[in-house]
Amino acid sequence: MADHYEVLGVAQDASVEEIKKAYRKLARQLHPDVNPAEDAQERFKAVTHAYDVLSDPEQRRRYDMGGSEGQGQGFGGFGDIFEQFFGGGGGQQRGPKSRRERGQDALLRVDIDLDEVIFGTHRDLEVDTAVLCETCQGSCCQPGTHPVTCDICHGSGSIQRTVRSLLGNVMTASPCGTCRGYGTIITNPCATCQGQGRVRARRTVPVDIPAGVDTGLRLQMPGSGEVGQAGGPNGDLYLEIKVRHHDVFSRSGDDLLCTLEVPMTEAILGTTTTIPALDGDLEIEIRAGVQASDVITIRDRGITKLRGHGRGDLRIGIQVVTPTKLDHKERELIEKFAAGRKDKTAALGQFQQGLFSKLRDKFKG
Repeated sequence: MADHYEVLGVAQDASVEEIKKAYRKLARQLHPDVNPAEDAQERFKAVTHAYDVLSDPEQRRRYDMGGSEGQGQGFGGFGDIFEQFFGGGGGQQRGPKSRRERGQDALLRVDIDLDEVIFGTHRDLEVDTAVLCETCQGSCCQPGTHPVTCDICHGSGSIQRTVRSLLGNVMTASPCGTCRGYGTIITNPCATCQGQGRVRARRTVPVDIPAGVDTGLRLQMPGSGEVGQAGGPNGDLYLEIKVRHHDVFSRSGDDLLCTLEVPMTEAILGTTTTIPALDGDLEIEIRAGVQASDVITIRDRGITKLRGHGRGDLRIGIQVVTPTKLDHKERELIEKFAAGRKDKTAALGQFQQGLFSKLRDKFKG
C-alpha cells in the first residue's frame, strides 16, 4: 500500500494545514466530475483515504507508529506497542462492523390520580421519538440502490499494516477511514432520513398501568423506546409514576387513610352516615360514645396490592367536633344534661398527645 504522505505529496512532519492544502489541490485535479482519466477515480479514492488518516491526530499517530518496512518509522514506546497489539483496535480484525445499532432508552413521567391507583388505569402516551424510516425501511439507501463495497478495504472494514516492533513483524488492523469500518459505502443515501434509517416522529404508545403503583416506581416497557440507527432494535421505555396529591385521602402502604368529623351529639348517640370513598359511596356505622382519635377500619376498601392478591383497608380516624356557639335554649339543655351526669370535673393529668399525633400512631398500628 502506498505511503499516505507520498500520496498527498507532503513531508512526514507536515502540519495539519499543509495536509489540508495538499488534499484540496489534488481533489480539484482528480475529482471524477473534473478529470475523466481512467485512473483518476482510483487516485482520488487513495488521496481521500490518505487525507482521512492523516487529518485525524489519533489515526495519524497510529499510522506513524506502525509504518511499513523501509519507511524509517519509529517503534514507539512499550505502551504504544502493546496498545497496538492488545487494545485500541490492534490484533486480528473480525470483519466489518454493522450499521445497525440498538436505539436509546427513553424515560417519561406519568401523573395519575389516587383513585386510578386502586384498580389500575390505561394511558395512550404521545411520545416524540425516532421511528423507522418508511422510505428506505432502515436500509439508509435511496430506494432502488444499495451500499457498495469499499474499494480501500475491499469490504473488510479495516486496513492491515505490518508493524515493526521489538517482538518482530506483526500484522495489525485499524478501522478503514473511508468507510469508517463498515466495509461498505452508501453512495445514494435516503433523502428522507439522510442515510440514518430512522426519522423523528410522534407516535402513540398504549400503556396499561397496574393497580398498586406508587410515586417513584418505574415501569419498564421493553422495545418501546426509540428505533436504532439503520433500523436497529428499539430501546426500552421507562415510565416513572407520580401519584397526585388528594385533598381527603392519603396512603399508607396498601391502606387508605382519612379523617371523619363527627358532631358531638352524633358521637354521643351514635349514627349511620354515608361517605364518598374513592371507589364509590360507603355506608358506615358510628357507635354511640365514639371517642376522638378512634379509628374505624373498613376491610378490603384500600389499594389493590401491586404484588399479590386482595386489597388493603380503609381506615377512618374520628374527630369529634364540639360546638363553639350555642343559643340560649341549647345552652340550657346542655347544662341540664351536665347536671344529671356524675362525671368528674376537669383535673390535671399526664400530658396527652394531640389528635393528629394519636391518629397517626393508631394508623400505624
